[in-house]
Amino acid sequence: MNGDGGREEAVTMVEGDKLVFMWGYLPGALPQRAPIQSPVPVKLPPSIGGWKDVCGGGCGFALAISDSGKPITWGSTDDLGPSYVTSGKHGETPEPFPLPAEVSVVKAAAGWAHCVSVTDTGEVYTWGWKECVPSGKVFGDSPSGCNLEKDGVGKHSSLLSDQVSPRSQGSTTGGSGSILDSKGVGEEGTKRRKVSATKQTAESSTSSEENLSALPSLVTLSPGVRIAEVAAGGRHTLVLSDLGQVWGWGYGGEGQLGLGSRIRMVSSPHPIPCIKSSSLREERTSEGESFRVPGRYIKGIACGGRHSAVITDAGALLTFGWGLYGQCGQGSTIDELSPICVSPLLGIRIDGVALGLWHTVCISADGAVYAFGGNQFGQLGIGSDQAETLPRLLDAPSLENVHAKIVSCGARHSAIATEDGKVFCWGWNKYGQLGLGDVIDHNVPSRVKIDGYLARNIACGWWHTLLLAEPPT
Repeated sequence: MNGDGGREEAVTMVEGDKLVFMWGYLPGALPQRAPIQSPVPVKLPPSIGGWKDVCGGGCGFALAISDSGKPITWGSTDDLGPSYVTSGKHGETPEPFPLPAEVSVVKAAAGWAHCVSVTDTGEVYTWGWKECVPSGKVFGDSPSGCNLEKDGVGKHSSLLSDQVSPRSQGSTTGGSGSILDSKGVGEEGTKRRKVSATKQTAESSTSSEENLSALPSLVTLSPGVRIAEVAAGGRHTLVLSDLGQVWGWGYGGEGQLGLGSRIRMVSSPHPIPCIKSSSLREERTSEGESFRVPGRYIKGIACGGRHSAVITDAGALLTFGWGLYGQCGQGSTIDELSPICVSPLLGIRIDGVALGLWHTVCISADGAVYAFGGNQFGQLGIGSDQAETLPRLLDAPSLENVHAKIVSCGARHSAIATEDGKVFCWGWNKYGQLGLGDVIDHNVPSRVKIDGYLARNIACGWWHTLLLAEPPT
């Protein structure tokens, strides 16, 4: 894609239909590998058809779904090992990822370097890092006719540091040179260094070819289980059945799989006990006061870098996993090894939740926005860079009379789409991932202008943002 040069052509091609806009850092989306600071339409080849949905993306690649049910990837380059392999080696031009021909995808999600999708029949396919892909039936030789398991070997170990240190983006390579953050290591970095050296080594030593594979795998679940939703984190995956049961697999060292212990690796789907058989589950606050968690089943799931969240049918929010920055919303910085209710939000019906590397943002049924966790780059949207261990209501003037409908988080930025089709972004903006025409961090929500189109869905990748929009009817 050639920046603004392809804008008019792309709009003309899909006039009257859904359009996908993108902004931020997708190294293979422009020949110059320059950040895209303002929304640019994505040119979809006529052979693919139109757009159905956007799903964000991982480290250096974008993920969406075509109206024919094919997962579409683009934006990767061959010197970003994980993204190059996970996205099927698709650069400037969006292309279908090669799942079996009969498969029709309805939902998909991307983690750091793995993807997961669910079909119209409730089956789950996943691909990317082998540690994120449970044993199952594998399809295809390779997406591009070469040995993908050996391609890009040794190129991605430096990229893992994005999950290790809050200000470690400087170790990420986006071409031949390093891209260094201007912000120094402050309190957040000091706290992170308290994590064991063993854990850091484990997360930065996966450069062997054994960890790279783009071959899609059909996930084996219990007979009769139909999956309705999927979520992908840094190195773990959650799926939600049509009956409200959650399964998880992948890395669980901080409790992000909600199984009650620090399980380093779960190689097959395990049920996560979010709600007991009774319709109300009793818990206690940090002050020892008892309360009952409303809900009979789970209706929503989300994954962050190393923490997770679920929403019950009654609108209660439960979190689990890494808690060092307060991203579990419990008023503390400890890891939560099992799903625990965010009690300050009881009485507020939560409709949606999204997780970043170290932060959590959720929206209520009445359109209010709440945020907690790490806030080094303003990703909480509260007007400062102070971390919050308890939910904070976003009361910025820009959100006055705004009804949030959809929420999404990238690594260090956040976004909402409103009921009337507007878009607001805030947080880290080094690569223009806020779509505001600059590369300045914003610690309060700011509106992204999309002339002539209304937002229908928004999905943040690690360093970029995708928007599904359509003209007003």
